[in-house]
Amino acid sequence: MTPDSTYFRKGFGLKTEVQETLTADYDGQLVDLLRSRENTLTVGDVTIRLAKEFGFCYGVERAVEYAYQTRAKFPDRRIFLAGEIIHNPHVNAKLKDMGIVFLGPKDKGFDYTGVEPADVVILPAFGVTIHDFDTLRTLGCVMVDTTCGSVLNVWKRVEAYAKDGLTALIHGKYYHEETRATASQVEKYAGGTYLVVRNMKEADDVMAYIAGTFAGGREAFLAKYAHAASPHFDPDVHLKRIGVANQTTMLARESLAIGDAVGQTFERVHGAAYREANFRTFDTICSATQDRQDAVNALLEEPLDLMLVVGGYNSSNTISLAALCSERVKTYHLEDAHSIDPQTGVVRYRDVATGKEYTDDAWLPRAGALRIGLTAGASTPNNKIGETVARVLLTRGLDPATVA
Repeated sequence: MTPDSTYFRKGFGLKTEVQETLTADYDGQLVDLLRSRENTLTVGDVTIRLAKEFGFCYGVERAVEYAYQTRAKFPDRRIFLAGEIIHNPHVNAKLKDMGIVFLGPKDKGFDYTGVEPADVVILPAFGVTIHDFDTLRTLGCVMVDTTCGSVLNVWKRVEAYAKDGLTALIHGKYYHEETRATASQVEKYAGGTYLVVRNMKEADDVMAYIAGTFAGGREAFLAKYAHAASPHFDPDVHLKRIGVANQTTMLARESLAIGDAVGQTFERVHGAAYREANFRTFDTICSATQDRQDAVNALLEEPLDLMLVVGGYNSSNTISLAALCSERVKTYHLEDAHSIDPQTGVVRYRDVATGKEYTDDAWLPRAGALRIGLTAGASTPNNKIGETVARVLLTRGLDPATVA
């Protein structure tokens, strides 16, 4: 897209002006201390091990910084945000405090009813659908696009699939902002089609249909997946040629496994030549997501008593990290540092298996040597990671202010 007076994708050159505020809002001294000590902090008989890669990624930093720059650039204008800038309650609360109004969902996208040409609308790191973008173009308002570059790379893949007549099979969550935006890219070409699968179990259904073994046939498949597919999707037509892509924050090993398994199914059913001509797959997990998953896997090789994963409950990359950790050690997915109450010793956490929130007053042993692993999703700022460390120490009766 060509930049003009109403579309901005590279900020406003105000990084220096907003840096002090960003530092005050999001930096964490305890995290800096951990980094300076090879990601290890021992206080009394409590040792905290921080994963080598954690927290804010480049795309998130860029999106948040551009939101701050937008407020500085347009101090007197109404500024709206299409959904959430990222999936972190603390960051989104800060933006609301700055007077940025969050737009809620409506029909295929967001509700732009109150937006006027003189207003500014920030597009989140997840991106927005083609429908949303066209709506804003028609309104004539200023758009500040913070869509992550890794997301744009996936869009290019999906667009190429649609151009060449392949159905985009997307490993992701059909309701997630990023996946909705990605799926919409097929609309750039007449007949463009997508189908979203959440996991390998759903991919198994796709492979069963390709092989002619899906129970219930066409109508049963449509009934099960109509909510996750293009309106005109027909499995008899659109599962003949497939290109695999994924939401950038999914579990990388599962995305790769889905692509490999569907490709093998194509070859088994139709032959190698057919697969070569009618199937494509690419690893479109973003590097930051991969780095954080790799770092967690490395940390899990160490002896740990429990693992803390900090990040929004609706943060896909945080959920993926928690899922990895829960396979090896007792894991608590904390929405925020305040999920830990040092006064009562109670923790609030999202259970990996059920997706529901629970409380536990016996999660942290009151005495004895304890080794805790810690990581955070790509939308979690350092100060919230540091606050988590502080609250763990306080729960054990240790004063974080004495740490030096």
